[in-house]
Amino acid sequence: MANLTESFRNVFKIEELRQRVLFTLGLLLIVRIGAHVTLPGVDSTLLSEAMANQTSDTLFGMYDLFVGGAFSNAAIFALGIMPYISASIIIQLMGAVVPYFQKLQQEGEEGRKKITQLTRYGTLLISAMQAWGVTIRLNNMDVNGLPIVPEAIAGIGWTVSTVIILTAGTVFMMWLGEQITERGIGNGISLIIFIGIINQLPYAMLDEYRLLSTGQRSLVVEIVVIAFMVAVVAGVVLVTQGTRRIPVQYAKRVVGRKVFGGVTQYIPLRVNTAGVMPIIFAQAIMFIPNTFLSFAPENEFLQSIAGYFQYTSPVYSAVYALMIVFFTYFYTAIAFNPKEVANNMKKQGGFIPGIRPGKHTAEFIDNILTKITLPGSIFLALVAILPAFVSNFGVSGRFAQFFGGTSLLIIVGVALDTLQQVESHLLMRHYDGFMKSGKMRGRK
Repeated sequence: MANLTESFRNVFKIEELRQRVLFTLGLLLIVRIGAHVTLPGVDSTLLSEAMANQTSDTLFGMYDLFVGGAFSNAAIFALGIMPYISASIIIQLMGAVVPYFQKLQQEGEEGRKKITQLTRYGTLLISAMQAWGVTIRLNNMDVNGLPIVPEAIAGIGWTVSTVIILTAGTVFMMWLGEQITERGIGNGISLIIFIGIINQLPYAMLDEYRLLSTGQRSLVVEIVVIAFMVAVVAGVVLVTQGTRRIPVQYAKRVVGRKVFGGVTQYIPLRVNTAGVMPIIFAQAIMFIPNTFLSFAPENEFLQSIAGYFQYTSPVYSAVYALMIVFFTYFYTAIAFNPKEVANNMKKQGGFIPGIRPGKHTAEFIDNILTKITLPGSIFLALVAILPAFVSNFGVSGRFAQFFGGTSLLIIVGVALDTLQQVESHLLMRHYDGFMKSGKMRGRK
């Protein structure tokens, strides 16, 4: 505990790191404020009454969890950062099948800039479409015959202005996320989702307290349920953080009087190279059916399709699990390229004992990576659909969503990644400080 306290003190002792942390917290505070600013023209009193009748164990409830309650508040940040995630998925999928995008991915920094710009354009388009769906949904909501949006206000003017506001809110959040990544600590987009999920913790605890106080659940059952869910998620986190090390032998090379190589190093292959991104990507895809339903809420065909994708539906759980497995492999292929690793090893005179350099080494690494990724992806999928099953045993939807797989995995994953970045800054600063003190002693 003393070491942990000292580490936090060190964060604020270092000026650069302190500025990064405060900058990140300041932008995240702006995100939370925007989640509580209701759209112009929406009756906030009627809205709260209407949302009180909505159950949290639906896909809209899950979406609201990801945006930190902004969707149920009909706030200017109601769409959250999910349109950006959807655009990123589309661009990355096209990079796997469209030659133009494949070429961009191979152009280095210039190609990355073009892909980022295309992702922004895609975010703008998707945000506008989803914002239009939100306006239709709000226009169709009422409480005892009283519309959420008064008839005197509802119209083409209100629709256009609301679409512009919601789209601008998403673009602004995307910009905030990029600023956090560049000038703050951690991945900005992930932290925005992280802070939205954390915001729902008090409400989840309050739901369970109400069940306990009314006698609908005993304290023993509550403890068992919480312990079970936390234990499962903790087990998956430990499993997916595991690594498989591949030994690499570097042959001796004599250049002049210096000898290089002759050592053995290891390539660490993580069981879950993709982290929490497969869950975020898969969840963004699962929101699509209900997004289309928002454009035509009275359409019976779309209602029947959306019924299969309800949060507690077996079809939803099966498709969601398969999407997570797919995106785990897909994102792993993007993050780790066996051919590139094999070529770099060959250039540096390295080889895996018993494996020929070049193509055979790439195939060997790819084979191992495929095998260790499979159990990691299955574990992720099982934990992600855990809340849907737990909610069938009397656990409140919001509590199951928070302490269930998706939310808790994202929280743990993002927190670990952010802490690793903080640790890197601390280690780097300690190294710089040591060198400066050494120079000072030398001068004396």
